[in-house]
Amino acid sequence: MSEPLEPEHEARPLPATGPAGAGDVLAPDRSSSSAAPAPVPARGNGRAGRFWSARRVPAAVLALLVLGGTALLLYDVAAVRADRPAMRWRRVLADELAERPLENTWVLAAAALAVLIGLWLLVLALTPGLRALLPMRRDRPGVRAALDRSAAALVLRDRAVEVAGVQSVRVRAGRGRAVVRAVSHFRELDDVRADLDTVLGAAVGELGLARPPRLSVHVRRPAKKG
Repeated sequence: MSEPLEPEHEARPLPATGPAGAGDVLAPDRSSSSAAPAPVPARGNGRAGRFWSARRVPAAVLALLVLGGTALLLYDVAAVRADRPAMRWRRVLADELAERPLENTWVLAAAALAVLIGLWLLVLALTPGLRALLPMRRDRPGVRAALDRSAAALVLRDRAVEVAGVQSVRVRAGRGRAVVRAVSHFRELDDVRADLDTVLGAAVGELGLARPPRLSVHVRRPAKKG
């Protein structure tokens, strides 16, 4: 009479050199288990560029101005084609452009204003904007993150006030440089500055920024009262 087969995941006894006893230890057989360690995602090598602003307000204002001007001009052209007189503003503008020379002050001012507006629109179109966001390293493919400047400055300030001798700290974090101004009420200023350089240098590295800002640390004594 044959013995029943063991279930696939049933616990089996470890091989023993002697007879089985009460102290035998059972170990689960994981040879056929489908559970496997989760694969570690590969580290990405994507370029951590700046975030681009949507520029919704300038785009909406420009679109409304162009739409309004185009509609007004088309209406006037259609009215003239229908044997009706042109609008007064277009007649006045045409007369002024025909009579005023190119070196006239108003003509030059209008041309300069048009050039400035065009340059402003080109700058908005070619620059990312969102200068308050500091891009972080892209350690995972398809994932982008940024740190706000105020948050980075707050982290650096919290680390700086932990240094012995520091009474107060002001931090201004920029894209390329972080300016730290500390007031020390005891200890030598050189020692405090050296400790701040060490602590803040480690803190900047822990922020995970794609382009860590350079540190500019200034330490002074508190102002004397009276």
